[in-house]
Amino acid sequence: MTMPLYLEAENWIRNVFSAKAVGRGGVIHRATRDIERYAGRVAFMREVHRRGFTLVENGDQMVVFCNRDPVRLLLNRDPPKLSQRAWPTRPDTCDERSASRRF
Repeated sequence: MTMPLYLEAENWIRNVFSAKAVGRGGVIHRATRDIERYAGRVAFMREVHRRGFTLVENGDQMVVFCNRDPVRLLLNRDPPKLSQRAWPTRPDTCDERSASRRF
């Protein structure tokens, strides 16, 4: 069975970033498993980086802030230990293995 055209990686990413919220500088979110299934984590991160947006992962969701404004964490309950903190990953320096690692 072939995959529908709208689920191919390039088309899926194009559809995600054609949302009205993107054009308004808002926020979009997608399930991490969907990103990994349809586009691949690295390809998605590259597109976010290319657009100059900020990407945050929380639980099983990835949240994209579709503007170039700074993102501040206002309240951090139960901060993780230093060894568990996630560090920013640049899409041009990561591969599938390191991009899928969870901290």
